[in-house]
Amino acid sequence: MLNGPWLRELSRLPWGIVLVVTAITGFGLVVLYSAAGGSLTPWALKQGIRFAVLMSVALGIAMVRPDVWLRLAWPIYGAVLVGLIGVELLGRIGGGSQRWLDLGFIQLQPSEFMKIAVVLVLARYYHFLPKGFETRWNALLPALALIALPAALVMLQPDLGTALSITFGGVVVMFLAGVRIWLFASAGLATVAAMPLVWSMLHEYQRKRVLIFLDPATDPRGAGYHITQSKIAIGSGGLSGKGFLNGTQSHLDYLPELQTDFAFATMAEEWGLIGGMFIIVMFGVVLGWGMMVALKARGQFQRLLALGLTSTLFFYLAINMMMVMGLAPVVGIPLPLISYGGSAMMTVLILFGLIMGIARENTLPRN
Repeated sequence: MLNGPWLRELSRLPWGIVLVVTAITGFGLVVLYSAAGGSLTPWALKQGIRFAVLMSVALGIAMVRPDVWLRLAWPIYGAVLVGLIGVELLGRIGGGSQRWLDLGFIQLQPSEFMKIAVVLVLARYYHFLPKGFETRWNALLPALALIALPAALVMLQPDLGTALSITFGGVVVMFLAGVRIWLFASAGLATVAAMPLVWSMLHEYQRKRVLIFLDPATDPRGAGYHITQSKIAIGSGGLSGKGFLNGTQSHLDYLPELQTDFAFATMAEEWGLIGGMFIIVMFGVVLGWGMMVALKARGQFQRLLALGLTSTLFFYLAINMMMVMGLAPVVGIPLPLISYGGSAMMTVLILFGLIMGIARENTLPRN
């Protein structure tokens, strides 16, 4: 039985947002049920069980005060970094990439945890950095190293999408901490100037993805097949869709990766623009809530952590939706809570739990 103090602490959690997240996931389960031809297996049932377990974990994380994560930021970052090194030495290869550590009872993808760890450690770094030191080189270089090292290790797997996500979250924290915008503009110009070098370092399949993004019609039955079929599925859905269980692109196996990277296209074919707007609005509520939590935060660490994690979630959403619509190259980033998969769901719900913990802290009486 829960006693009075526990009930009081649970009541401080943002249960309205928990319901929104649950509604998004529930809609995702409906999409996976349809993608399997009207069956709970092999995707919807497993995804539902995962969500129940991981949401419980997220609620547990939300009960931990942010000061604890402040103390644990460096150990967490170090442990995940060791995991990334372990992937390079001992990782399991699957789908042409080496991304997983097989621990026997579970397979972990450390790169997913690094999306959170890099935000966590940079929020701590800038929390203790004296005001006005953000743009000094002796303060910039350690922060850049904290981002570049894990991003480079992930690129070796190779996993461009996750490397970009890690970099994006870290850069957002640096910007919010007060690093001058001219430095980011200079870095952007330097990146453009270095594009020939970057192009030469990309794997052949990555180059092909960029070329296909620029003109999918050059290879509609080969490298351009995924995005071409995705655009057909989304376009054919129209305003209200073809109806539940009536998607032809997915059910006739024209749409590849229909349950993972292209789950949004699977949904849009059957639910149309209305279904797409439902997902966008619901995630918009979650993102808006995350920013409000950050604005009400009582310290620099909590503010940067909440905004950095909210930005990471935004990156997931923006890149996946742009990818399936042909507005960005295919980089293998799933749609949070909708796409089938345990690693991405674990990352998003841990992220959600950390922000809920800050929200709960905001409701506590000041000492």
